[in-house]
Amino acid sequence: MRIVADTYKASRADPFTFNFSLRNMSKLIRSCRIIAFSTFSIFLSMFILGCEGKYENLDLSAYQYRDTKDLVKFVYDASLILKKDGLKSLEYFRNNRKLHYTPDYYLYIYDMNGVNIYHAGMPHLEGKNLWNLTDKNDKKPIQMVIAALADKNNPHGWVHYSWWEPGKFYPVPKSSCHFKVTTPEGKTLFVGGGLNYPHEEKEFIRIVVDDAAQLIKEKGDSALSLIADPVSQYIFRDVKVFVFTSAGKLLISPVMNDSLTEFKLLDCVDEMGHKPFEKALKELKNKDSVWEIFLAKNRYQRILVKKSLYLRKTYIADQEIYVGAITDLPQPPG
Repeated sequence: MRIVADTYKASRADPFTFNFSLRNMSKLIRSCRIIAFSTFSIFLSMFILGCEGKYENLDLSAYQYRDTKDLVKFVYDASLILKKDGLKSLEYFRNNRKLHYTPDYYLYIYDMNGVNIYHAGMPHLEGKNLWNLTDKNDKKPIQMVIAALADKNNPHGWVHYSWWEPGKFYPVPKSSCHFKVTTPEGKTLFVGGGLNYPHEEKEFIRIVVDDAAQLIKEKGDSALSLIADPVSQYIFRDVKVFVFTSAGKLLISPVMNDSLTEFKLLDCVDEMGHKPFEKALKELKNKDSVWEIFLAKNRYQRILVKKSLYLRKTYIADQEIYVGAITDLPQPPG
C-alpha cells in the first residue's frame, strides 16, 4: 500500500517523471517475459532432444500405431536400466511395480532358461520356470521369445500368443516385444512387455512372411509342414502364412488346412472385383516383395474395410514360389 501511495504522490508531484518511470517499468516487464520464455524454450528443447537422443538407436519407423511405439520404448527403457545397473536394478523394479504396470502393459524379466525373475503384473510367477508353459493354442510363449531374440529379421523380438490379464479369468490375444540384455555381472536376461488386444501392425506379418520365405529357402519342401503347424509362429489370431506357385497352385492354403482344396487363387477378386493376387504377381516380376491393398467385408459390421496383402518371392529347387499373409490395414486414430 505504501508503494502505491508513494507512486501516487510522485505522479501528482511530477507527472512527466511518473510516466517515464511507467514506460521503463513496462519495458522491464516485457524484457523479463522474453527472457523467461526464452529460458523455458531452451530447457524444453534440451528435454526433447535428450528424450530423442535416448531413442536414436531405436528404429520405430515400421510401426503405424502409437500404442505399439510406446510399448517398445517402455521395454527398451527398462532394458537400458538393467544393462547399466545389472542385477541390483531388480530391487528398483520390485520397489516400483506401479511404474512398470500400466492399464495397457506391464514389464517382466526372465533368464534364458525360462525362469521368471521379475513380473510387474503377476508377482506370484517370480522364481518359476515357465519354459514349457503353453497357451490355449498349445503355443509356448517363452520358447517363442528365445527364438525371436535370435531372429535378426525381428529386431524387437515380437511374439504373438494368448495370455490372461491380472485378476481376470479369460484368455486375451497378446503381442509382446523383447530385448536381450547382458548385465555387468555377465548374466544374460530378456526384458519384455505386451499389449492385450493389440492393433495388427503391418510389421507383424512382414516378420513372419519374411521368416517363412527364408525357412523355405534353407529347407525346401520340408519347411512347408513347419510353416503350416498351428503352434508355429506363422499362425496367430486371424493371420496365417500361405504359400503358392506362380501358376496359383496352393502349397499352404490361406483358408483351409488342406492345401488340396482347389481354387484359382490368381482369379480371386475382392469386394470391388479387383484381383489383388494377379496384380501383386505382376509387380513381383521386378521386386522381391510387395504390399497390395484390397477391400473385404468387416466381420462385425456390414461395411467394407481395407486389408493388406504382403507377398515375398522365394524358391524351391529353382521353382519360383510366393509366401504371403493378410492383415487389417492400419487405421488412423479416430
